[in-house]
Amino acid sequence: MFSENEIATMIEIEEIKQATVAVKRQFIDEEANFLDISDHDFLSLIMVTPAIGVALANGSISLFEELALNKMARKMSKGGYFMKTDPVAHAMKFVVKNFNKWEKEFLGIIETCMDATFDRAQLKELTSNESGDVVKDFARDLMKVPYIFVRFLSTMVLNDESDIVERRSISRVEYEKIENIGVQLHINDIPVFRSFCGTFEVR
Repeated sequence: MFSENEIATMIEIEEIKQATVAVKRQFIDEEANFLDISDHDFLSLIMVTPAIGVALANGSISLFEELALNKMARKMSKGGYFMKTDPVAHAMKFVVKNFNKWEKEFLGIIETCMDATFDRAQLKELTSNESGDVVKDFARDLMKVPYIFVRFLSTMVLNDESDIVERRSISRVEYEKIENIGVQLHINDIPVFRSFCGTFEVR
């Protein structure tokens, strides 16, 4: 997942800020009239979207998933809110309640962030390592891509993202949701994303 400082850096990029502010205004008008949230924290909320989508893939969010989402939200929030209500975690409740309405809008902002921070064309030209060990191949593939792209990938896994290079067991619907997010973000044909998907054991 992203750090507070990384979110702060991205929100300073003009096209990201403009897109974030526009969707934030729409979200407050249509979903949460009295929501008080900074532009930084709203971008943090947007960045949690892939993880929310994967968590909701099974139909509801478990207690473990809720705790993991809150941890993710707090890590990206501006300032730190351990002794009071975190604005991102609070706003996330509105997103979860009406996720189908906001998913496309929020993923559109993430796509804007991607376009502003790395070159898709270059990533598509990279070739994957093919040793036969999917985890080792993914680890090698990650070394070829920009650090920021690794951060985007890590927002799709709920458990501790300190090391996304591991074998994970997930349900079929969760895996299909990750694939669907890849399609919506137009990264599904990037070799390292395909390598990432190859590390999942679908049960």
